[in-house]
Amino acid sequence: MKKTNLLSWILQIISAIILFQTLFFKFSGASESIELFSKIGIEPWGRFLTGILELITGILILIPRTVLIGALMGISIMIGAVLSHVLFIGIESQNDGGLLFSLALIVLVSCIGITLIKKNELKNLFNKILGVQKI
Repeated sequence: MKKTNLLSWILQIISAIILFQTLFFKFSGASESIELFSKIGIEPWGRFLTGILELITGILILIPRTVLIGALMGISIMIGAVLSHVLFIGIESQNDGGLLFSLALIVLVSCIGITLIKKNELKNLFNKILGVQKI
């Protein structure tokens, strides 16, 4: 296994674990999660939508054929999470020492890393979407 492939798998697994771990709080209606999404003004629908998108993202990141789509989704979702913390929630939430913010950054950086490692596949994916033919 190439080093870049191994690194990609490590980043994929880290991202998926973090994404899946937070689902319990979103779907169970944990008071911490309700408070966070209330601060943003999108409780409860935003909490459920975010949970569903994170579940899909975590699954896609672990499937080799869909890893890039999952990584791109992860980047998008985590940019939203980071901005939500910076603009509405705060870096530290409920005395967590910035844990949730840090986890969002870890997933964001991991998904960016996956995308960079697989940049040639990303180029092929965009060419396929845009209908560009190789000559």
